[in-house]
Amino acid sequence: MSTIKDRIALAQRLPKAELHLHIEGSLEPELMFRLAQRNKIDIPFRSVEEIRAAYDFSNLQDFLDIYYQGMSILRTEEDFFDLTMAYLNRVRADNVRHVEIFFDPQGHTERGVPFDTAISGILTAFTLAKAQFGVTTKLIMCFLRHLSEDDAFKTLAQAEPWLDRIEGVGLDSSEVDHPPSKFERVFAMARERGLKSLAHAGEEGPPDYVREALDLLHIDRLDHGNRALEDEALIARLRKEGMTLTVCPLSNLKLCVVEDMAAHPLKHMLDLGLKATVNSDDPAYFGGYVMDNFRAVIEALDLSEDDIRALARNSIAGSFLADGEKRAHLSAIERA
Repeated sequence: MSTIKDRIALAQRLPKAELHLHIEGSLEPELMFRLAQRNKIDIPFRSVEEIRAAYDFSNLQDFLDIYYQGMSILRTEEDFFDLTMAYLNRVRADNVRHVEIFFDPQGHTERGVPFDTAISGILTAFTLAKAQFGVTTKLIMCFLRHLSEDDAFKTLAQAEPWLDRIEGVGLDSSEVDHPPSKFERVFAMARERGLKSLAHAGEEGPPDYVREALDLLHIDRLDHGNRALEDEALIARLRKEGMTLTVCPLSNLKLCVVEDMAAHPLKHMLDLGLKATVNSDDPAYFGGYVMDNFRAVIEALDLSEDDIRALARNSIAGSFLADGEKRAHLSAIERA
């Protein structure tokens, strides 16, 4: 039997994809402070240490409050480039070979930052990261579920000139009282335009939200999905359909979705035959990047080498990479 140290080393060696990452949630305190100074924006923090202390929260709403406050310092194309490049440079240390990044355009346009400013900075970083260190990327545009569907339609219209650079649409922000059914029509329009569909469901919301995401939004991938385990029929359906779940262990712990990492359902998901993956969600706020999450679950759940390889395989197989690219990464996983 290999040691925990051996299994963590295996997780480090394996090529991986990250499929659940909010680029605005990778804003580290140092970068927030620097961008605020560069843009001459007053923030209620006098130092990096004060910002880091503010990142200590215990529920989703407190997190969203500091999250949107941090987002407010992103103003220029250079800001979005620096943010994205910092994340992409960081995750290559975890042997992440491919990332599918969420961004929240409504969080920027509603405060006067043009849609084109945000996406241009992000996509420029994508191009440079691939050229410099070979990390491949895809972009997922998320709708904020606490806003109206009409506002989501406006955002989709703003994205029209960029649709050839956007892989899919997602649904994030406060889940409770904002079911997927609220956005059924805008997701249908996005699918007509050739975009993939994803949705956060079953994090804080009930299993029925997962079912709505499947039946009404016709999702290609389920973000979170923890509470689907409360429904045996839903488990069977997710397994039969081969639905990838983008699980975020440290996020779940930080937001009290689980009370203790030892109680996290990731191992149970694998044992049930579900295609779970490991992701960081908002790493600057939740305590770590991909390998920090792997390390936490390997130690707390005693994951086996087979479990770890399955998580890496699921991340590649559940991505939107072309089949040939998937085969290359999957072969590398088997050789590791």
